[in-house]
This record gives sequence, C-alpha cells and structure tokens, in this order.
Amino acid sequence: MALYETESYDAIVVGAGHAGCEAGLAAARLGKRTLVLTISMESVAMMPCNPSVGGTGKGQLVKEIDALGGEMGINIDKTFIQSRMLNTAKGPAVHSPRAQADKQRYHEEMKHTLEKQENLHLRQGEVVDILFETGGFRADGKRVAGVVLKSGAVYRGKTVILALGTYLDGRIHVSDASWPSGPSGLSPSLILAEKLREKGFALRKFKTGTPARILAHTLDYSKLKEQKGDDEIIPFSFMNDDIGGNKRSCWLTRTNEKSHAIVAENIEKTAPYGGYTTGVGPRYCLSVEDKVSRFPERKSHQIFLEPEGISTEEVYVQGMSTSLPEDIQVAFYRSIEGLERAEFSRYAYSIEYDCIDPLSLRCSLEHREVENLFFAGQINGSSGYEEAAAQGLIAGINAARKIDGKAAFVPDRSEAYIGVLIDDLVTKGTEEPYRIMTSRAEFRLILRQDNADLRLTEKGFELGLASRERYERYLKNKRDTETEIARLRQTFVSADEAARFLEHIDDARGECGKIHGKISLADLLKRPEVTYELLRAADKDRPEVTPYARRQAEIQIKYAGYADKQNRRIESFKKLENKRIPDDIDYSSLNGIRPEAAQKLSEARPQSVGRASRISGVSPADINVLLVHLERMKAGGMRNEGT
Repeated sequence: MALYETESYDAIVVGAGHAGCEAGLAAARLGKRTLVLTISMESVAMMPCNPSVGGTGKGQLVKEIDALGGEMGINIDKTFIQSRMLNTAKGPAVHSPRAQADKQRYHEEMKHTLEKQENLHLRQGEVVDILFETGGFRADGKRVAGVVLKSGAVYRGKTVILALGTYLDGRIHVSDASWPSGPSGLSPSLILAEKLREKGFALRKFKTGTPARILAHTLDYSKLKEQKGDDEIIPFSFMNDDIGGNKRSCWLTRTNEKSHAIVAENIEKTAPYGGYTTGVGPRYCLSVEDKVSRFPERKSHQIFLEPEGISTEEVYVQGMSTSLPEDIQVAFYRSIEGLERAEFSRYAYSIEYDCIDPLSLRCSLEHREVENLFFAGQINGSSGYEEAAAQGLIAGINAARKIDGKAAFVPDRSEAYIGVLIDDLVTKGTEEPYRIMTSRAEFRLILRQDNADLRLTEKGFELGLASRERYERYLKNKRDTETEIARLRQTFVSADEAARFLEHIDDARGECGKIHGKISLADLLKRPEVTYELLRAADKDRPEVTPYARRQAEIQIKYAGYADKQNRRIESFKKLENKRIPDDIDYSSLNGIRPEAAQKLSEARPQSVGRASRISGVSPADINVLLVHLERMKAGGMRNEGT
C-alpha cells in the first residue's frame, strides 16, 4: 500500500462512538483543529446494545458530563421517549436518572452536532496504523505523530485519542458460529489490532452481549405489566427546564421454569459454555445462560421490554442477552409470558474484542510510554455508553491541554463519579468489563446527580468548555438556592402553628408535643415526614421558587448533617491525595517496603500517596514507609535514595 501525506490536525480521534464523540467535541470546543475518524458514519453515537442513557451510577456520569460542557445529556434530552428517576424510595445519594432513547434519532442528532461543530472534521475512514516518532517521556521513548488509513492516507496529529469501542479485533459469536465483526454487523478493526500488538501494546480479550430484538405488534400486552415514565421529568442537561413528556411505555414480564429448562438443556451450545470464546464478560450484566447457571435456585428473572424508537417496531429484550443458536433463541423467548408469538428482527449474539490494561495509562488517560497518545472508552476495559462518554470527555480535554502545555484536568474521587471511574481503572485496573455503580463512590452523598453543576460547572467554565450561557445559568441556580435556604432558616413559626401543621401529616402525629417555642421552617423541613411541598401549608408567604432551587433547598437542608460529616472525610482524603510522588522514585530502594508492594507501585507509578493507597497489594504499612521516605526527601532535599 502506497502512503501519501494529507492534512495535519491538533487532535485526531479514532472512533466516533460515545467516547469518540465527546472527545472530538471537547477538543474542538477548546479551540483545537480536530479530526474524528469513523469506520462507518452509521456508527456515530450508535447504540448497539440497550436503547437508553443513564441508570444507577451511570445517570450521575451523564449529569457530570453535561455540567462540564459535554454533549450526552443535551442529546438524550432531545431524543428521549421515556424518562424515569430510579431509586426514589431511597435517599438522594442514589437517585439516578434513566431515559429510553429513540436510538436512530440519538445517532442522527449527535452526528449532526459533530458535523456543525466549529474546528471539527468528521470523516469516514478506517485507521490501520498509528505513527510514532522518537521522543516522549524518556530519552528512548516514543511520541505519537499521526495515523494511517486503509486507503494509504496519512494524517499527522499532535495528539491521537483511540476510542475504538468493541471494534478492535471484534468477533461475533452465536453458539459455535463466529465471524469477524464490529457491533450490529459493522466492520471490525482487524489490521489496527495487529499493528498495535506489533508495536508492543499488550491487548486482552473482553466480551459483552446483546439480546434479541422482537417486533412490538407481535407482543401480547394483556399478559405484560406496563411501566410508565415519571410525571415530572427532570432533564439530564442543566441547560434544560421543560423537555416535554413521555412518548412510550416500557413493559415487564418474567422468565419461568420452562424458559430456564430450555437454557439449561442447551447451555453447552452457547459460546462461553461450549468453549467457543475465551473473552471475559461483565459481572453485572449477565447473559441468560449465566443467570440460569449461577442462580439455579431462582425460578424467574425480570425482563424489561424497551421500545427502540418512535419510527420502528423493534423492541429490546433487556436482561436476556445470549449466544444460544437462533432456533433455541426462538424457543426460549417464546416460552416467556407475553412473548409466545414474538417475531424477531435481530437475534442475540455475544461479541469479543480487544482492550488494553488501563494500568498502562496516566490519570489524564494518556499512555505512560507513548506521549500524546490517549485512550478512552471500552478499549480501556470499561463497559457502557456513559462510562465511555465520560472518558472521552476527559481524554479530549487533556489532549487539548497537553498541546497548550497545561496541567491535565483530573477530577478526583471526592469531586465526581468521573473521578471514581478513572481512578478505579488506572489505579486498580480491571479483570472484567468495568461498570460504574453508586457503591463504588465512597463520597456518594456529595456526588449526587442533582448537584453535578454545583460541583463541576465552574471547573468546566475555567477550562473553557462550559459556555458563558451555561455558567450564568449555574450562577443563577446557585443564587436562587442559597436565597431560598436562607429564607427557610430565617422564617419561624410558633409551636402552636407547627403543631397544627404536623397534625395534618400522618407520619408526624404524636410528635407535635416535642416542639417548644419557635421553630424555623428549615428545622421543620429536616423532619423525615415533611417534604418541601407539604411545608407549603406552614409557609404562608412562600415566594415563587424555581423547581431547581426547590429541590436543592430540600436536599441540602435535610442532609446537611450527613454532608458535613462526609466533607470532613473528604478533607482527610485530600491530604493524602495532595501528597505528590516523584515520577522517578525507586520503590525497590525503600527500606521496609514489601517486595510485592514495591513491584505493584513500580508498575502503576501512582502520582499521589492517595492513589498509591488504593492499589491492590499495597498495605497501610507500605504506605507508611512511603510517607516517611517522602518526608525525609522533603526535609533533606533528597532526590531518591532509600531510607
């Protein structure tokens, strides 16, 4: 193949899935001439699996992407067909928005956004090689220089972001049949996988799966349970107030013992149980064969039937991915109540693909050994659209900042779920497709979905990514909230007025006599049985309050004590997080550190003591040795001698 030089760019993004879209938009919006290359225009922001955005933990990521100036929240607000807030029976720390998308419109709207974006060039073309030049972090190191396309075209780039999704050496499995493929039958990236191996990148196999799609008019709705969206829809984007109502319902059903028997009798015909695939699959998104095999005591599993859009009959059978042969799939799905006459538009499959070990990345998502080469999305071992988009945003920001000679932007675990996600990947690594969850965030009461703008929009504005309009909106929301909280704290009612108010609240009866003297409206609101809306009966002169300020005031007042405790924990966390570790430290020379810990630290090269403390195999005693060494270096102006 003859190579020929074409154009030069500041940032080249390889892949236009959810990671690639956010990376390209971020770099372009930060003023960098950006090229986004996609193997097919049909793959731009494609949803090859579930037709939804958000969910537990994932919704928090989308709100944070939006608060920083990203696009995913805006795009789903344009294209949703149903919206729900999950976990509302629990506290606000785990409330998570989730929206069903019109997946075709989602793709079209995001593609159009990229096409219109100043400084961004979206182009179809398959990248088959990455160009390096001498230089980089070490004297013998490498620096990325550009990419080569299958056509022979060479594009030079100051930075390159690889956001390859599940295309890298992708292979689809249906029982014992398999063939090279990207998701949804698109072409895989085979040559690039081979070239990356030749260049010394250690790749490993992960896998995921997707269920069948069935036609809506072939379902028996009389046997299904309807799941409607919320009456009050809270947008994903802080730039939106009213985005309209729900347009479609989802439907619920369950597997049964007959369904499980069909799977159990044919389990050896599936790709993993038949030994046809060796890729590691996700723990938290199990195939139906895994559910039946691992939980034999369960008599049924819930199924969500999710429409894929307004202008299609296709319905996504959520929770039922499989790699059974197609004839067995038909028997299995039709054994489920409401699906007895289901007709299929697409069968389920498993897809195996290559990814890197994220321990090879810096917190900025730049590769440790190849300067100016960034990685984002499923190639880093994560799963999910939202996790990919979050990484893409950070990679795009940091590629632009690297060009400008600025420090990387890396939110930490106390600032954002994005920080939790990236820290988990680059500090702890992952042996399976990584999924964000609220339980992974130790400061989740502070990292709520409702306050992502209060945590991050100012940072986004300082970065140059969040617009002036977004920043002004954030300031107004913050001001309105503070004004309302102050008013509630400064407005008092008598004990008699409070008693009369509480008498009308069922859960508060019998508690009225405990109030002595005046009580503020804020203190009344702190009671678990009192909501902001119920408080209106005692709040006679309530002014007009925006929905945003109303929600924030209620949460901040009710959970002030818990938040204060968590903020004190964050202060302690920050002390270790802010203790920097020199890049050239020789861990093996530290007296008293265990060899296993020295090896782990040498491999991970953490940039702070806080990150070092979270590495598997590094004990508190090892951290104490490291702290003593750093203090001695600081006191004596030492370089890097053992203690």
